[in-house]
Amino acid sequence: MNPLRRLSAEQGQSPWLDNLRRGWITGGQLAALRDRGVRGLTSNPTIFQKAIQGSADYDQQFESLVRRKTEPIDAYWQLVLSDIDAALDVFEPVYRESKGADGFVSVEVDPSLAHDGPATLAAARDLHERIARPNVMIKIPATQEGLPAIRQMIAEGRSV
Repeated sequence: MNPLRRLSAEQGQSPWLDNLRRGWITGGQLAALRDRGVRGLTSNPTIFQKAIQGSADYDQQFESLVRRKTEPIDAYWQLVLSDIDAALDVFEPVYRESKGADGFVSVEVDPSLAHDGPATLAAARDLHERIARPNVMIKIPATQEGLPAIRQMIAEGRSV
């Protein structure tokens, strides 16, 4: 048994990958990491910035968005949500096998909203509804203003 699988089986720990690139999804590397014992994935705007700037994987979709005169923030979210949706597919078997204990993929609300609780809650709900997958987890900054949004999302049965 490899170390990641042993960590999960013997220690009850769930190793997550703190990175994502479209090429890992399309090239099968993300599925290979899952098969080796990675139990979930976390993302954030910095991870996506590096992925988008560091490869040509996003060029075709980005060019299409530019041609359609998509606003930059909307283009960003379309790129991100494409990857999140594909990553959710990769980790869905883990979610199913673990009966919802593992197999999550997280996506962060716009961090510029970190000090605006109502806007954070609205953004978190919007992301959760747009993605609409049981194994999505919405990351909300744990600021004083973000804590009520976290509590409300949990009260609504949404994973944060």
